[in-house]
Amino acid sequence: MWDPLKTSQIATEMRRHNLAVLGISETHWTQARQQKLNTGETLPSSGNEE
Repeated sequence: MWDPLKTSQIATEMRRHNLAVLGISETHWTQARQQKLNTGETLPSSGNEE
């Protein structure tokens, strides 16, 4: 998910469909982090880095 091309594509599709939240899933937040995209969006993520 941290591939810059993929995150950019996700952000573009979210804007195109006027989405503020893409998805929510129950998690234990073992390694919570967030990334600020070049497009201005913040992408929160959790789980193992794979």
